[in-house]
Amino acid sequence: MLGRLALIAFGTLALSACDGSATREIRVVGSSTVYPFTTAVAEAFVNARSGRKAPVVESIGSGAGLRRFCEGVGAQFPDIANASRRMTRKEYDRCEQNQVGEILEIVIGLDGVALAESNQGPKLQLSKRDVYLALAAKPLGKPNTARTWQNVNPSLPAIPILVMGPPSTSGTRDAFVELMLAPGCLEADPNATKLKAEADPSHYDAECRRIRDDGPYVDKGENDNLIVQGLAQNPNALGIFGYSYLEENRNRLHGVPIEGVAPSYATIADGQYPGARPLYLYVKKRHLKAVPGLKDFLTLYTTLWGPGGPLVKRGLIAAPEAMRAEMAKRVADLTPLDPAALK
Repeated sequence: MLGRLALIAFGTLALSACDGSATREIRVVGSSTVYPFTTAVAEAFVNARSGRKAPVVESIGSGAGLRRFCEGVGAQFPDIANASRRMTRKEYDRCEQNQVGEILEIVIGLDGVALAESNQGPKLQLSKRDVYLALAAKPLGKPNTARTWQNVNPSLPAIPILVMGPPSTSGTRDAFVELMLAPGCLEADPNATKLKAEADPSHYDAECRRIRDDGPYVDKGENDNLIVQGLAQNPNALGIFGYSYLEENRNRLHGVPIEGVAPSYATIADGQYPGARPLYLYVKKRHLKAVPGLKDFLTLYTTLWGPGGPLVKRGLIAAPEAMRAEMAKRVADLTPLDPAALK
């Protein structure tokens, strides 16, 4: 019933768009990491032509954004989902169940899952193994009892483990687990590779992918500025967020090297930094005809993401030239995502 109502609403939206009336503004939901880049494009979009409605961009996290995006098609549903991780096959299937139709997947650039500390902090240098042993709920299959960094690694200082990071709905948290926690588990535990190969993933997830919830990891919600403020107030704490927030706060924060590599534009762009990842937009193809200016908005995005462009000045890492060209072609040709590529 919901799907039929959504299609009726979408039909009304499309008819209104066809007769030239501006039915509503472009609506975007999702990642706090992608939020500043899409907001910058929204500002440029409004400034490029008088009379345009300002797009509404909400920062609610990748998981929550994709969930809302996939609820249906029509005027009451978002047009775009920002995501700091790739959509899963399960999420795509939910979109399909709700008759969302074809979806465009666009990589807007690169980012790094940065670990950072105050400039007055202890200048930690960590390995993925250290990160795993400090933050996993059950490292090596046992409840985590580590309270100081020295408990994790005798060469580290005896200061309490306190890491402020995003919630479970965040794509940044998902990426942190995939890029640092799980690889650290595979390095620390010879049995982890066997667990990963098992048909039942629950044992591997429990040992390698679950973040502890007994105090040392503090969920600060989807507002990454709260993490920045927390680091200023507690010099011994660490924070986890997208690289752009580190770049914006260089006067008071610095990146923590992982495996000897600190997060920077250069180390993320060339893949040296272990936390490098792509950033995504997901767009409903049906809405492109129905929502005035949506195609123009995407085209504008492709002109702003290059090296030296305004999005790079906001902290985005420009994707390689070939990838930028491929993504611009996807927008021009409206090439839909092949769900077979998703996990």
